[in-house]
Amino acid sequence: MQHLEGLYVQFCTELDRQQNVRLHALHRRLQQDLLDGVTDLYPGYVNLYIEFDVGLIRRETVRGWVAAHLDALPEQNPADQTGGRNVEIPVRYDGEDLENVAAQTGLSTAEVVRLHSAPAYHVYAVGFTPGFPFLGELPEPLRLPRRSTPRAGVPFNAVAIAAAQSCVYVLPSPGGWHLLGTALTTIYDPNRPQPFMISPGDAVRFVPTQPPTRDDLPSVPGVRPLWPAAPHSPVLHVVKPGLQDILVDAGRFRQAHYGLARSGPLDERSAELANHLAGNPSGTPLLELTLLGPRLTALKDVTLAVAGYGMTPRIDGGVAQTPGHFVMRAGQTLDFKPTDQGARSYLAVAGGLETQPFLGSSSVDRTGRIGRPLQAGDVLGLGGPDLGTTEFPALSLTDTFSSPLLSPLPPSEVTLRLLPGPQASFDALVALASAPFQVSSGDRMGIRLSGPQVPGGQVISEATPHGAVQVTPAGQPILLLADRGRIGGYHKPAVIHPEDLPLAAQLRPNQLVHLRPYVSGPPETWARRWFMPV
Repeated sequence: MQHLEGLYVQFCTELDRQQNVRLHALHRRLQQDLLDGVTDLYPGYVNLYIEFDVGLIRRETVRGWVAAHLDALPEQNPADQTGGRNVEIPVRYDGEDLENVAAQTGLSTAEVVRLHSAPAYHVYAVGFTPGFPFLGELPEPLRLPRRSTPRAGVPFNAVAIAAAQSCVYVLPSPGGWHLLGTALTTIYDPNRPQPFMISPGDAVRFVPTQPPTRDDLPSVPGVRPLWPAAPHSPVLHVVKPGLQDILVDAGRFRQAHYGLARSGPLDERSAELANHLAGNPSGTPLLELTLLGPRLTALKDVTLAVAGYGMTPRIDGGVAQTPGHFVMRAGQTLDFKPTDQGARSYLAVAGGLETQPFLGSSSVDRTGRIGRPLQAGDVLGLGGPDLGTTEFPALSLTDTFSSPLLSPLPPSEVTLRLLPGPQASFDALVALASAPFQVSSGDRMGIRLSGPQVPGGQVISEATPHGAVQVTPAGQPILLLADRGRIGGYHKPAVIHPEDLPLAAQLRPNQLVHLRPYVSGPPETWARRWFMPV
């Protein structure tokens, strides 16, 4: 199991285009000289986040690597954006808020269009959703605060403004910016050979265009499939899907600069165990099952393995199998009995599943329209050698749970260890430890907790570490998991201890959670290890 840590290379503390240009120049240099163990690079507005696996590389080595490239980094003017591209986006200025923006600014709609389409916008960052560009700077006369109430749904390809920024909503999503028009170019499409039209550090111009009909507008990209419709070696037929059965592998690494989620298994420990029991290498594609499992029919004899806490497997309605691997004969049906302990289990097929990876991973990313949950009628195929009914050494229940890959069943009340986060403070960590919280809702992006008020706040948007405890000004913490947005603008006073992330992945609605900070040294030093000043 990976043990991920991170480091923010801090270029400035306020929005500064020249420093952001240097930030992206460093990002490009580091991408060209990546070290083993560096798992991702996340450019934000004012800092560059370096994520690394401490099991493979030491923090001091990462700092030295970054320092060497910083020393070789030339000073740059905003006009000299070496490495960035010039991108033109045709826009029809038909936005729902165009007239209201004109009224608030005292301008005509024609003047709003002229001012908005005049600059070459710098791409400060990409995130929120995959491919979503944060662009600056907006001309002063057009600068308005965000809407007081965000829309629940912003149309696909909406061009919008807020404060000093402009953007394009490259996928339908919630949003609180003012809508000026519609981009007539598809900026992100996972089905294209080059999915992303815009990268951090590029320069973007909006070109006013008047197509004759709305039929000329591009369509929302289709979901990019992650397994073939007709597998070479069919093995499992989906009779009935569960609540959410998705394909995962180790995850999608080194793609954060495009805003793509890490994805991968929420409970990495159980996923590794399932593959281990099936005789597969770590990271082999398998299924993550949530709360209610699917009903599957075997199309040939096959060896399967199940690990995790959310459910137990049954063959032809029989007595639940003990944890470990088991053989299904052709024609038999597998279903799952839910437990009241944990939320997720993992189903591995000996030999793995046949997949069509996207950017190095076969993990579903529903926000990015990469893959989807299982549906009735789906057929899954073997990805490697057909191991059939290969017999592996038997494992007893005791052997399974004494394995270093899996800890005992989670208790009804879970305790998660916390480490100081990038915005760690004494008051916030005391509040997090003051009383148990209750799981109010959750998904693969994160888990919302209700309980004592925790001091929170806002920062200039920056990377969100895996397992970060995010606290908005409203004061309720959110545990950020594998499908979280890659950049965010709220305080992160703590992160979940990496060894406790599998426990967080198994939390159920209404479950009680105790948070226990582990700190050393005076409070003013807690956040310091996260930052490397330039």
